[in-house]
Amino acid sequence: MMRFAPCIVIPIYNHKDAIGATVAHLAVHGLPIFVVDDGSDEATQQVLASLAQQYAGQLTLLRLPVNGGKGAAVMAGLRAARAAKYTHALQIDADGQHDAADVPRFIDAALAEPGAVILGRPVYDESVPKSRLYGRYLTHVWVWIETLSLTIRDSMCGFRLYPLALACELIDSVQLPTRMDFDIEILVRLYWRRAAFRSIPTRVTYASDGVSHFDVLWDNVRISRSHTRLVFGMLLRLPMLLAHKVMPRRSAIASEAVKQGDQNAPGQHAEKNEHSPQDWWRIAERGSHLGMSLLALSCKLFGRRFTALWLHPIVAYFLLTGRAAREASSNYFRRLGEAAPHGDTPRPGWLSAYRHMLAFAQSGFDKLAAWSGRVNNADVKFEDPSAFEALVASGKGALVIGAHLGNLEMTRALAAQGAYAKVTAVVYTEHARRFNSVLASANSQFARHLLEVSDFGPETAMMMQERVDAGELLVIVGDRVPAHEAGRTTEAQFLGSTAPFAQGPYVLAHALGCPVYLFFCLKERDGYRLYFEPFAERIELPRRERAQHLAAWAQRYAARLEHYCRKAPYQWFNFFDFWASPKRGTHGRT
Repeated sequence: MMRFAPCIVIPIYNHKDAIGATVAHLAVHGLPIFVVDDGSDEATQQVLASLAQQYAGQLTLLRLPVNGGKGAAVMAGLRAARAAKYTHALQIDADGQHDAADVPRFIDAALAEPGAVILGRPVYDESVPKSRLYGRYLTHVWVWIETLSLTIRDSMCGFRLYPLALACELIDSVQLPTRMDFDIEILVRLYWRRAAFRSIPTRVTYASDGVSHFDVLWDNVRISRSHTRLVFGMLLRLPMLLAHKVMPRRSAIASEAVKQGDQNAPGQHAEKNEHSPQDWWRIAERGSHLGMSLLALSCKLFGRRFTALWLHPIVAYFLLTGRAAREASSNYFRRLGEAAPHGDTPRPGWLSAYRHMLAFAQSGFDKLAAWSGRVNNADVKFEDPSAFEALVASGKGALVIGAHLGNLEMTRALAAQGAYAKVTAVVYTEHARRFNSVLASANSQFARHLLEVSDFGPETAMMMQERVDAGELLVIVGDRVPAHEAGRTTEAQFLGSTAPFAQGPYVLAHALGCPVYLFFCLKERDGYRLYFEPFAERIELPRRERAQHLAAWAQRYAARLEHYCRKAPYQWFNFFDFWASPKRGTHGRT
């Protein structure tokens, strides 16, 4: 279970008049505070000693023997916070310029995206010195050049939150500057390491009697020297930075929190993440919209065969960086082998995981090709078309239950092109929206036949009834548990183990009173093979025996899914983590 344990780090050098108010404004948020004294004078040391006594148990005072610079103090604070088992550190200057009331906003942003660096984006009032304001914009431009991005809106704001795993990994492996140029360089280098950044507007006020330790001459020299070094570093990394434009940034999970997730957080500031591993809808969709769009463009300009070559290095990248997906794939193949010990099944490992992920990438690529009109009817054949042809000829609507097996999208694209039948896909809300937007850009008909829902219940059934009555085929998947608490599951045996299956398809079929079919689309050497088979003329769920009937239908579906998984083991893509049981009390059980 993931742990989130934030703290506050304050570097200080001779700010004896401001530090008391700064600490008081921060202490009300209840977070542990690390104050790093960067070789301050005796008067400031006395004030800090008094504060350490006043906030005993909340404030930890660290002293550096000599003044080493703001960067040195921040790095000492970050290392101390990590050693104390905290996962995130909110850096804030000691001079009171920053609005401490915004601390909860930074914490909430980090909770929502634990792997991202949260930056303050200053909102200045009339107190800001104009020379400082204009000088900052020059630095911003250089940072945008050094990162080839506008992501880092303000690189000098002293109010920011670091994931400690990412920050300490960097400061322990690279010699960073120790003065005022530290704030700039650590952000650029974190960006080079694919950290994600989020910005929060925050008010900044310059007190008329405030003390600034910014040396106009030497700090500007240091910053200029740092920018020179970073520009050359950018040029050396240019191919990598361009490649990163089409790759996801490290924002989904804070790696340190995951590694230490079973440990107790210090103090009272740890929060348990309530999202368990099976919560597939909580997992960020990997891959950038730009990268997917570039593949779509390449497909149009250079054709499918050339563009498909790019899938191999892309999949290799995701294989190396996607530990959770690798392990889930291995778990699937392990179960597949244990359920049929004498069958010819792939062995769990890196090779099978690579082939698994490559099949997934090729499936997505084929979806794009289909919606772009680059797949024709000759590429897709029915194993036995009689059931489908009879249904279309009748003009009746039906519920079609598919799976994340092969390419369920293929038939919907071909149906839209050939007007064979009215096909509407029913999908869970907010999943794979980047990829769906790329498909929509490839064909204007895509969104017209896509219906998003949160779960399958009575309200959903009413929405679907009109479509079925109009002769539409509603296509849903039966191998994914609902994304929200209203959805219910029932257990069935699948590949030798108990797994949760959604009740929604059968509840929906009962409410609609229409025929139900199963559909699977598998990729074979000569194209795609469609398997369309009757499942039930009508599904009845008697009130007193509802649980037993739901279990029976789910088990029947699971048996057919297992059959086709054995037929095409690399083409089932719902392996993360299918066997994890939904939380009791959240999903209803039968």
